Amino acid sequence: MNALTQHPPAVRTTCAYCGVGCGVLASPDGLGGATIGGDPDHPANFGRLCSKGAALGETLSLDGRLLYPMLRQSDGTMVRASWDEALDRVADGFAAIVERHGPDAVAFYLSGQLLTEDYYVANKLMKGFIGSANVDTNSRLCMSSSVAGHRRAFGADTVPGGYADLDEADLVVLTGSNAAWCHPVLYQRILANKRERGARIVVIDPRRTATVDDGDLHLAVAPGMDTVLFSGLLVHLADTLAFDYGYLDAHTAGLTEALVRAREIAPTVSATAAGSGVAEDDVVRFFELFRSTEKTVTCYSQGVNQSAQGTDKVNAILNCHLATGRIGRPGMGPFSLTGQPNAMGGREVGGLANQLAAHMGFEPEAIDRVGRFWRAGAPARREGLKAVQMFEAIGRGEIKALWVMATNPAVSLPRAGLIQDALGKLDLLVISDNVARTDTIAAGADVLLPAAAWGEKDGTVTNSERRISRQRAFLPLPGEARPDWWIVTEVARRMGFADAFAYRSAADVFREHAALSAFENDGTRDFDIGALAGLSDDAYRALDPVQWPVRAGEPTGDRRFFADGRFFTPDRRARLIAPEPPQPHAAPSSQFPLVLNTGRIRDQWHTMTRSGRSPRLGAHLPQPFVEVHPVDAAAAGLSDGGFARVSSVHGVCILKVMVSDGQRPGSLFAPIHWSNSTAAMARVGELVASVTDPFSGQPEAKATPAAIAPVGFALEGFVLTRSRCDLPAGTWWSEVTIGGGLEVTVASDAPLAQWQSHAQSLFGPGVELAEYLDTPRQSYRVAAFLDGRLIACLFLGPSNDPPPSDAVKALFEMETLGDAPRRTLLSGRSVSGLTDHGAIVCACFGVGRNTLQTAIRDGATSVDAIGTRLRAGTNCGSCLPELRKLLRHSVSDPAGDAHAGS
Repeated sequence: MNALTQHPPAVRTTCAYCGVGCGVLASPDGLGGATIGGDPDHPANFGRLCSKGAALGETLSLDGRLLYPMLRQSDGTMVRASWDEALDRVADGFAAIVERHGPDAVAFYLSGQLLTEDYYVANKLMKGFIGSANVDTNSRLCMSSSVAGHRRAFGADTVPGGYADLDEADLVVLTGSNAAWCHPVLYQRILANKRERGARIVVIDPRRTATVDDGDLHLAVAPGMDTVLFSGLLVHLADTLAFDYGYLDAHTAGLTEALVRAREIAPTVSATAAGSGVAEDDVVRFFELFRSTEKTVTCYSQGVNQSAQGTDKVNAILNCHLATGRIGRPGMGPFSLTGQPNAMGGREVGGLANQLAAHMGFEPEAIDRVGRFWRAGAPARREGLKAVQMFEAIGRGEIKALWVMATNPAVSLPRAGLIQDALGKLDLLVISDNVARTDTIAAGADVLLPAAAWGEKDGTVTNSERRISRQRAFLPLPGEARPDWWIVTEVARRMGFADAFAYRSAADVFREHAALSAFENDGTRDFDIGALAGLSDDAYRALDPVQWPVRAGEPTGDRRFFADGRFFTPDRRARLIAPEPPQPHAAPSSQFPLVLNTGRIRDQWHTMTRSGRSPRLGAHLPQPFVEVHPVDAAAAGLSDGGFARVSSVHGVCILKVMVSDGQRPGSLFAPIHWSNSTAAMARVGELVASVTDPFSGQPEAKATPAAIAPVGFALEGFVLTRSRCDLPAGTWWSEVTIGGGLEVTVASDAPLAQWQSHAQSLFGPGVELAEYLDTPRQSYRVAAFLDGRLIACLFLGPSNDPPPSDAVKALFEMETLGDAPRRTLLSGRSVSGLTDHGAIVCACFGVGRNTLQTAIRDGATSVDAIGTRLRAGTNCGSCLPELRKLLRHSVSDPAGDAHAGS
């Protein structure tokens, strides 16, 4: 390779997904893409990536990108506009509404996908200069209960420890966390500790998730009853004299009240077992493990936070660590596993409506301090509306203008249908995004602003252990896309605030953010990165990952809070908090007898606007589903692989059925990822109530009363297409990206004749159709060719025997078809020389179930042997539970089963 064809060197950046904050090496290919690998020098991951991170290179396509500003015309159409036109429309629109209705008539809704610099500028504009605190973030749905719990106990939103504690702990308690799927890189660190040091793992979760597979104890707690379990633990620690009374006396307050309340909630082991729904023997075992293991880390995530009692759950956990003095020292402490890549950075700049910047609140002295630093004439003087409240105010007409940045609230918020309706009532809806098609955009955006995407952005993010890392651009800005901080800055200037928004680069913003963190900070505020305020542009570009605090005059390095027993309350003592007895916001009833739990799956992210672009990631669980226990499935007449109608008082979804004994009886689980843009009637947010935690404002997403019933369709099948096509009315569908296009699963009651007559219009004009129709067997297959190239095909069959798609997909991914493959296509059989790998199990290396079963039959009879032969399971490890299921099945049924491990 000569110098003219060499690709640029790898760029050190940070992953776009969860709060682990993995370092990434991105090697641009010169064609708009990049090869992605883990950064071996990044302390968050040491080179390891999960399936989503490993597939980032597949998400860089410009297909579906928003590349130019767009404005809505009076007739409702969207037309391309210049940046000047679009920015003037935003600035003039916000200014006019503020003048007519006051600053609280406008709002921003931000995202944990933003960089810290983007977040900072948006928060400054709204809270400092527009004069309202109506700026909230989708992190409200993620970790705001943790924020509230930290602030009540510690006096600040402080995560005490770091990832190294997971390496040193002797007991790791994972509560409300399917870390094997949702934080797999950290989970592999925990498993390494188990292998090398003998650490034990306790998993507290209503479901038997993939995380349970490697655990020593699973407590299948009843939905919402975590507070009962940890209150019972506090009582047990008191009764067995396991409290550290020296620590309690020197460094805490509130023990008496917290312990009295704990005894009211869970006075005995038997009462704890009855209240939490956990077997008494398991409760005893957990209590003894915790009591006898000093080096204990309790990791908690969305199962704790996304609750109408989320803050109390957090404080019940913190109480147990404070009471035993297990905080601020290596290998121990409570640890909040953050969901989004920059939820922590958003919290640092005050992205939540009840915070000011730099971890300050709305106390008079903090308002004055921030106002003086910003030289803001009319800063916000009270908390704004939290996310759910904000959208309720939009629905009532109290908020007239909204700017949504890098998120999709019409899918992710509770009662998603009402959210979409509310958005349509706004006088002005501005959306900054990098994709052109979301449910939120479809609600009626007036202005679309093309934002830079991952790989084009430049700035910083902060991960779950408070480590600031650089996201660096390695691709050019496409079209007219611009960074979010630049967009907000330009609007601020047009609104008359140019002097305060004189930024020329992300580095300018970061320096101001760092300076504010140290402004009048005498050590009584936790967030301080003042030592970074003087970074030159070159030093900012070269900044290595660094854990805060980074105070001027102090050495950098891994930092742990509370080692000295001093907290951030006025008296510097931590508070043990008395939680309220847990009460379900709405109990199951005869109409809605089950409890719906929502969450993520292994290989998808949020509403799939990024992860949905990857064929690898879409191949594992390609259709929206509901997981049901066999007892509940039998009672409802459901069959595995069939369809179900899942309903709540708020809405209805139709989902594929997955029967699993890992699901708790009486409960359902449905993933959050599908939207009206990617499926029909699968937007699970429709079902979730907008009940929120009274302290954090975080909505309850884990315990919605629901009902389930079977749904039958006459026909089922699939469409493979190079681009989206219009399906007959009434068709249930869901789409997933595959090589060369899309696979659309369809189900329908329309007769075959209607599908046959629709085929030509389905695939567009000028195509050559090859058809197969077997009316008695209810089978119809059609392939569309254009200039000899297969551009689409449709396969339909009876619902009890739908046609498989794997062999046809292998042909579809070929650029051209020879005579033999073309003749074989409509048979649906594999063509000689093409391998049907089966459904993907290992997304990191694209290893399918059929390939794995062949390897097992050929002698790869252990996980290690499979890893050696196929690499499956050797990267993020999130497929290991499924590999073990396949191995177990091969022992009990040597003939194999194509559905084993599903």
